[in-house]
Amino acid sequence: MLNKDIYKELIRICGEKNVLRDEPLKRHTLVKIGGKADFFVMPETYEEVAEVIRLKEKYNVPFMLLGNGSNVIVRDGGIRGIVLQFKHLTELRIEENKLIAQGGANIKDASRLALEHHLAGLEFACGIPGSIGGAMVMNAGAYGGEVKDVIDHVKVVTQKGELRTLKKDELALGYRTSIIGKNNDIVLEAVFILEAGDPAEIKEKMDDFTFQRESKQPLEYPSVGSVFKRPPGYFAGKLIQDSGLQGKGVGGAEVSTKHAGFIVNKNDATASDYIATIDMVRKKVKETFGVELELEAKIIGEEMK
Repeated sequence: MLNKDIYKELIRICGEKNVLRDEPLKRHTLVKIGGKADFFVMPETYEEVAEVIRLKEKYNVPFMLLGNGSNVIVRDGGIRGIVLQFKHLTELRIEENKLIAQGGANIKDASRLALEHHLAGLEFACGIPGSIGGAMVMNAGAYGGEVKDVIDHVKVVTQKGELRTLKKDELALGYRTSIIGKNNDIVLEAVFILEAGDPAEIKEKMDDFTFQRESKQPLEYPSVGSVFKRPPGYFAGKLIQDSGLQGKGVGGAEVSTKHAGFIVNKNDATASDYIATIDMVRKKVKETFGVELELEAKIIGEEMK
C-alpha cells in the first residue's frame, strides 16, 4: 500500500485534522529529541484506535504507540509508518470510589483528581510524568506505591485490533513490567479502586512527595526521567555518581549534576548525543563496579541516514 493511500485511509478513520505527515517527534517527547514520523495519528474514540490497528495489520504498516513521550528516546532518523498518540483520549472521572482514566491522561492528573474527591491510594503518582497507558505497561511506582496496589481492570486493544478487558489478576504486574507490555496491547482505559481519606492527610503526603522530587530531580531540563532500572542490590544513580560521571556527556546531553540517574538535554541534544551518553555511562559503570545497567527508557526509531 502506497503512503498516499495509507494517508487517505487514516484521514477516513480519524479525520484530516488528526493525521499529520512528517511530524517532528521532538515536539511530542519530554526529552525534546526525535526525528520525524511518517504519519502522526491522534484518534478520538476507542473504535478509531482499533480501526487504525486493523489497518496496519491488513497492510503490514510499521506502527508504534508513543504514549506521552515520557520514557522514550526517538532516534534522529524518526519513525516509519504510523505513530499513534492519545491526545484526545485523556478523560478522567470519578464514580464513587472508582477513578476511571483514559489511556492518554497523565497519571499525575489522576492523582490530583483523587485528592479533589478525598480519595486515597494514588498519592505516589503525583509526580510521575507518564500517561495512564504507560503507567500500566510499566506498573509505574514511586515512594512505596505502585499501580498494582490500586488497579481493578483495564480495557485494551490488541495488536490484531480486538477490544479486551483485563482484570487485575490477568495483568502479571511486576517491577516495571506487565502482560500488557509483553503482548504489546494498547491501554484505552484503566479503572482504579481507591479509598475514602482525609484530604489534609492526602495533600500532606503529596506535598511531601512533590518536595522530594523537585529537590532531587533535574526538572529544569528536558529528560526521559529515570534512564536505568534499579540493579539488584544497588541504586543506578549512586553507581553512576561514584563512577565520577556527573556533568559528563556527549554533545548537548549530560549526566545530571543534581541526580546522576538522569541524563538531561542541556543544549539542544540529538538522539545520537543522548544514546552515546547512555553508552558511556553503561561502559564506565561496568568497568568500575562490574554491574550491567539495564535501560528503563526505550530507544526506538531509525538511525539518521
